[in-house]
Amino acid sequence: MRRGTLIGVFLVLAMAAATTGAKAQALLTGVSSNLISITSNFTGTELVLFGKIDQPGDVIIVIRGPEVPVVVRRKARKAGIWVNTDSITFDGVPGFYSVYANEEIQQVTSHSLRSLLQIGAENLTVKARGDIDETDVLPYKEALVRDRLNVGLFQEDVGNVTFLGRSLFHTQLTFPANVPVGTYTIQVYLVNDDVVVAAQSTPLFIAKSGVEREIFDFAHDQPFFYGVAAIIIALFSGWLAATVFRKS
Repeated sequence: MRRGTLIGVFLVLAMAAATTGAKAQALLTGVSSNLISITSNFTGTELVLFGKIDQPGDVIIVIRGPEVPVVVRRKARKAGIWVNTDSITFDGVPGFYSVYANEEIQQVTSHSLRSLLQIGAENLTVKARGDIDETDVLPYKEALVRDRLNVGLFQEDVGNVTFLGRSLFHTQLTFPANVPVGTYTIQVYLVNDDVVVAAQSTPLFIAKSGVEREIFDFAHDQPFFYGVAAIIIALFSGWLAATVFRKS
């Protein structure tokens, strides 16, 4: 067993010991870090989540990132070229979404429970702007989910929650290089016979640090001057490149 896994096990045991003499909790969880710092060499990272259950059940973990509006466009072939035609804007789309479980989710939960808890990307509740019929929205939502899965911003890693004995469990939470900054929620459910018997929510923060943080803050706090600086840098880079190639 790796050192990180051992440390996590000891943390879970410590949490369990802290509840001794008090009312037993059906579910206890902890994560190796509540902060992910993004720097210039960030290529993605992994966190370790540990937990303990005090009664039988299956563990389902849902991670949601900051919600953002997303425009989904339909392309059509006109005059021999592909062009954008219709589009739908969705509100409330998680910037990042992932699901982990120790068993196939469809085997341990009903469709109604998955819809209620928004377990699985296909069950996400996202609202289309405007008065649009649901049958017209569905293909756009499917395209949205498919695109996010392709770029790694939606993930479903079922079967990756491992039990260490009957009560302790752990899993590795994977975050890609393109994960957006913001506040996240790690929601852990203990499900038995299609009933949620316990749940626990943990916050997670992803933020830029170092020079990237300074640039990010400057771009948001002073967008006009950031735009001017970007134009000046682009003009200077173009002039420098032209000078170098002319001399060569």
